[in-house]
Amino acid sequence: MSCIFVAGLINIETTLKVDGFPIPYFPVRYPFHGVNSSVSGVGYNLSKALTCLKDEVRFASLIGKDLASESVYRALARDQIPTDLVRADLERTAQSVILYDGQGQRQIHTDLKDIQEQQFPLEIARQALQGCDLAALCDINFARPLLAMAGEMGIPIATDAHTIASLDDDYHQDFFKAAQIVFMSDEKLPLPPADFARQMHARFGTQIVVVGLGAKGALLVEDGGKPIYVPAVQTRAIVNTIGAGDALFSCFLHEYLRQGDALRALQRAVIFASYKIGAVGAADGFLSAAELDEWAAKLGAA
Repeated sequence: MSCIFVAGLINIETTLKVDGFPIPYFPVRYPFHGVNSSVSGVGYNLSKALTCLKDEVRFASLIGKDLASESVYRALARDQIPTDLVRADLERTAQSVILYDGQGQRQIHTDLKDIQEQQFPLEIARQALQGCDLAALCDINFARPLLAMAGEMGIPIATDAHTIASLDDDYHQDFFKAAQIVFMSDEKLPLPPADFARQMHARFGTQIVVVGLGAKGALLVEDGGKPIYVPAVQTRAIVNTIGAGDALFSCFLHEYLRQGDALRALQRAVIFASYKIGAVGAADGFLSAAELDEWAAKLGAA
């Protein structure tokens, strides 16, 4: 079992199933059982997935002094995620609305409220980081000061840039410079994923770069070496692809810390993400460690 510090977003997520994209205008629609709300957000998704895999999670986040905070704390308790670092310091909790269709396409609308102007108490974060094997610092502003802190403490850093179009992206520079492990999607890359990953290593010295390729699987480049493609697998019917990247990221971290083998970690993470997208919400559908072992044995990734 590894000890992982996570700093990232919690939001109230509402999902809406649509017939397809683009969406034509109509004044009213009744998608029975097609609208659902739950507690989610990248930080929450990572923390829940890692907890399901039996890692020790220290989860730092900011939520609002509003009715939504009650739902957040209930969900944290239900999912056995510690609440001591989840602070109700904002006026309102962030929210998201996600439209998805039956073909796996999705469109995400995220309202961060005022979270980007807030800071997590640094001394509390420093105490929580002590003894951790890794810091998973999501690309949100309150995690930014923790990059230097974790680095000074000798704690490896992992981050997920999600959709990124340039290595010169101002928002992500701090994260790219600090992280040893960087994940991203291929959706907006200006170059073939392997070329982009090698450029990231050459510029920032990134030890491990993983690019999610959607239905094609994922790409691994370790220490700027030969790119390795891990094909996608299908464990069950796809319902909603939202949260697939979070699942891939979290399972990779769990497996890499456990075994130290990046390729094996990614192979198992692809299985974990495949099963996850058989659920509606971004924070649902995670395999337990034992269930992951069973699927890995079936698919030859044990």
